[in-house]
Amino acid sequence: MNPISPLFEKIDASIGKKVDLIESSYARYALRSIMACAFLTLGTGVAYGIAIKGEHIVPGLGKMLYAFMFSWSLVMILYMNAELGTSNMLYMTVGYYRRRLNFLKAAKILWTCILFNLIGGIIFAYLLSLTGPFQDLPHNSYLFESAVTKLSKSTLQIFIEGIFANIVVNVAVLVSMRMKDDAGKILAIIFIIFIFAYLGFEHVIANFPFFTLAYFASNGTIAGMDFGSVMHNLTFALLGNYVGGGLIIGLGYAWLNNTKSTYVD
Repeated sequence: MNPISPLFEKIDASIGKKVDLIESSYARYALRSIMACAFLTLGTGVAYGIAIKGEHIVPGLGKMLYAFMFSWSLVMILYMNAELGTSNMLYMTVGYYRRRLNFLKAAKILWTCILFNLIGGIIFAYLLSLTGPFQDLPHNSYLFESAVTKLSKSTLQIFIEGIFANIVVNVAVLVSMRMKDDAGKILAIIFIIFIFAYLGFEHVIANFPFFTLAYFASNGTIAGMDFGSVMHNLTFALLGNYVGGGLIIGLGYAWLNNTKSTYVD
């Protein structure tokens, strides 16, 4: 009999809750997924709002302020029990590997989550674009320059950055699960998420509200932003995110803990 991993007991319990919720109330699961992007939109908005101000103070300061403030998005998502597609890449891969659910159920939960993350991102980012901080931004604002940078990346760069982004996100999720103190959890999440946010890696769910906000705040005038370029970014970020979160962290640690050794997480 394999030793019991305390971490994977918690992961199994989380998977069970997700299965129970979507089977008992699809609408409630969908709303939790929409709310994840409501929180991401708020985190994105305040991060870019502060970054824009920071760039006027000291060039380069905006990037650090953006990364710090964006990190609070995951704090809100985790503490408000919202459903995030990129962490579900880990949960559903682990659940299938450990035979906690079948492939079709895992795919249903993951793609439902991603779909309603997208819906939430579009709705809330559009509404945020109508608020005061995002009116009449100059064409060279930090928000619009970030959009141009994202859209100019090569396929390989987006894919690799997507891998690293979701390694970071899921490390933050797993680290928070192993901590008992709320203050410690919050600090861990903030400083781990800071890594991918500061390095500018590609996170498909975060890009849902980002591209929506940039498009509407600019009135559609960002150079190179069209449906094809945005879908290119989202597609390869999604693939990279799955490799990073689902395979490297999810499947990797599930395999590491499927052992007779006492060295388990």
